[in-house]
Amino acid sequence: MNQSQRLTTGVVLATSLAAASAGVSAAEMEWKMATPWGGGPWLERDAQTFADYANRLTGGDVEIEVFPGGTLGGALRVTNTVKAGVAEVSHNYINYDYGTDPTAALLAGHSSGLTPEEFMLWMYQGGGAELYEEFRREVFDVVAFPCSILGTEIFLHSNKKVETLEDFQGLRLRTSGAWAEIASRLGASTVVMAGSEIYNALDRGVIDAAEWGSPEMNKPTGFQDVAQYVVLPGVHQSGGFLECQVNQEAWDGLSAEQQEQLRLAGKLSVFDSWLASSYADLEAYQTLVDGPNEIVQLDPSFIEAIYEETRAWEDEHAEDNEWFARVLESQRGFKHSMQTWQQYRLPIGGMGRE
Repeated sequence: MNQSQRLTTGVVLATSLAAASAGVSAAEMEWKMATPWGGGPWLERDAQTFADYANRLTGGDVEIEVFPGGTLGGALRVTNTVKAGVAEVSHNYINYDYGTDPTAALLAGHSSGLTPEEFMLWMYQGGGAELYEEFRREVFDVVAFPCSILGTEIFLHSNKKVETLEDFQGLRLRTSGAWAEIASRLGASTVVMAGSEIYNALDRGVIDAAEWGSPEMNKPTGFQDVAQYVVLPGVHQSGGFLECQVNQEAWDGLSAEQQEQLRLAGKLSVFDSWLASSYADLEAYQTLVDGPNEIVQLDPSFIEAIYEETRAWEDEHAEDNEWFARVLESQRGFKHSMQTWQQYRLPIGGMGRE
């Protein structure tokens, strides 16, 4: 039985169990979902997918209404909105809480070299999901689990050609989170600004370059129209996750079966988002290739410098942050176990076949 069949079987089985116990289940719960998203696939596809799965798997006991960013509280303060009970659940990016604890960067995805597929393996087979939930509960007092996968990002939309570490020196770069720190250490002049401000900043020359998301996510922004160069690969964010958070009191009001059904809804949503975003990225990237932009590949020596600086940054944080050290040890152990992968697995889309 393949992965898709197993997931489908899981949905059918869980739905059947929920229907069989409908007579003794709790009364229907109507939950509000807070998000940071103003629109686009993360709101209209991924968040809604989780809400739909949650409703189906609980046999209609949990009905979730999805709200765009800023509706139920600050768009970048979704964790506080859920913790305070203004919303019972969220679809969120843990890295928005990076300022509270930098461990968030390891769980959101950073310049660690974990691809989306590796991230899913670590989360669901390597103990990552358990660490994720324990960290969120202990440090932030919310229940959280993965519910969307993030594709590999475009390294830069840039008006300056960047191939080497030398090219990176003094680059006025819009970024955020851990990469803002690491990029600064590598010589860039980093600027933090909202996504809605990037287009105009690139167009007016306020910044030289920006990173934002994968080809699918960047396509509607129009960055390619105001920046000549598309720089690859996205080693600063080779993969990552979005999360669903649940208010602790609302979570405690669920039965153990319903809690597991919501975790399963998250897992199914991750799989669906991987399928949809990976396929959409193919078309979006081809549009860039066929367009007027110049595609630039980073020099391997620059990529190695990024990984070396990232490792130094990781080691520094692990010295005085117990949670950071725990998650880092788990991820590094997983990456070590993956070293033989390429010996027996063919690269995705590789081998030059037509």
